[in-house]
Amino acid sequence: MKSLTTTLLLSLALAGVGAQAAGIEQAKSSAQVATELQEAKASGQYTFGELDYPPARPQKASLSSQEVQSQLQQAKFNGQYTFGELEYPPVSAAPASAKSRADVQAELAQAKASGQYTFGELEYPPITR
Repeated sequence: MKSLTTTLLLSLALAGVGAQAAGIEQAKSSAQVATELQEAKASGQYTFGELDYPPARPQKASLSSQEVQSQLQQAKFNGQYTFGELEYPPVSAAPASAKSRADVQAELAQAKASGQYTFGELEYPPITR
């Protein structure tokens, strides 16, 4: 029994050493590391300190200033852009209502009569008839 345990432990140890040796990568020289660092800095992948965070991404498409201004004006017109606290939340254009004021008032009166509408704390929860 003792020899079986010893054999099993030896085989596991050898398998572990072989797996560790397979995972060892080639060590890089300091010149290679310095070259990779310079390439990362040039491509914008490396930053240092809080002022460079998040790193600037290079722009893929360039727009002219007139195109940007027209997009800004369109966003303001659509209510997608606001500036300052007074314009928050942005007010989007409300769709035209198909109901008239008289129709809405008639629906409200019907809801009150059927007990679906309540006002104040004394009428909560609404009493259904």
